Amino acid sequence: MSAGLIQFSDEQSRRDFNRKPTAFTHGLLGTDLFTDAALAEQLERHPAELFDINVFHYDKEGRAKLQTGTKGRRPGDELLGAVKQGKVWIQMRRIQDHYPRLGEVIQQAFSDLGQQVGGLRPIDVTGQLILSAPSASVPYHADPPGVVLFHLRGEKRIWIYPPDETHMPCRAMEQILLEQQTEDLPYRRDMDAAATVIDLKPGMAAAWPLHAPHRIENQGSFNVSLSCDYQTWGSRITNGAHYANGIMRRMGAPVRSAEEISVAARTMLWGASLGLRRLKLIRSRVMSYERTFELGDAAPVASCGLIDPLATG
Repeated sequence: MSAGLIQFSDEQSRRDFNRKPTAFTHGLLGTDLFTDAALAEQLERHPAELFDINVFHYDKEGRAKLQTGTKGRRPGDELLGAVKQGKVWIQMRRIQDHYPRLGEVIQQAFSDLGQQVGGLRPIDVTGQLILSAPSASVPYHADPPGVVLFHLRGEKRIWIYPPDETHMPCRAMEQILLEQQTEDLPYRRDMDAAATVIDLKPGMAAAWPLHAPHRIENQGSFNVSLSCDYQTWGSRITNGAHYANGIMRRMGAPVRSAEEISVAARTMLWGASLGLRRLKLIRSRVMSYERTFELGDAAPVASCGLIDPLATG
């Protein structure tokens, strides 16, 4: 067991990494990087173009609709207070580039993780520092890269679903990689029967197989998490195969799922995807979300029975 930033409880949990949903512990809380003062300072200095402020409205079936806003000119301590009091979450993207001390910690954590997990050799790691309110949640979705979620403050529950055709259809991942849809996926509550549920407390981390769908609910407390996307050659080749399959499917060519073919066949498709991307055959349909409120203002209530994200009762 490593004496560094990453600790697995036993040999089996270490072996399960990237094969099954896995929880382990980390040492990131041994820094002063996530205090209120440090977070407020980073909220002020983080570039506006890498700053997301989001609210998810939910209907009675748990289906989500996204509403986005701006931070305006509010100082960092007010932004932090608004998150703690509301139902919004703030994401500071590419945090490793704009919070250098945290970037060094991320690098060390993945170095420690790579020493313990055979074959884990990321070629790219990107961090998102996420601040979310006590009642905030993230809807059912799947990420194209691998993900490690380091939990830092508060408590949250994560449901992780199998990356199979029932829960994560290959055609949906093809559409995500072709930028024909967002990462959000259709969700029904009866899907929860197949989920692995992990309750995250400060100092815990979670990881799951590539493309495994998941959703998250905070458990009544202000939350801070560091979500790290990582790419390996394996994930890059798999995603390239999905991209090429998506193009060929649109052209009416016969397609076998990227999950069903050999590594050699996936690699050939990945090579084809490099040329297909340069041709720009498909125009992205994933548009930037319109900013509809400024943080601290009363966000408008959406129609169709959706819940007011800033309601307090």
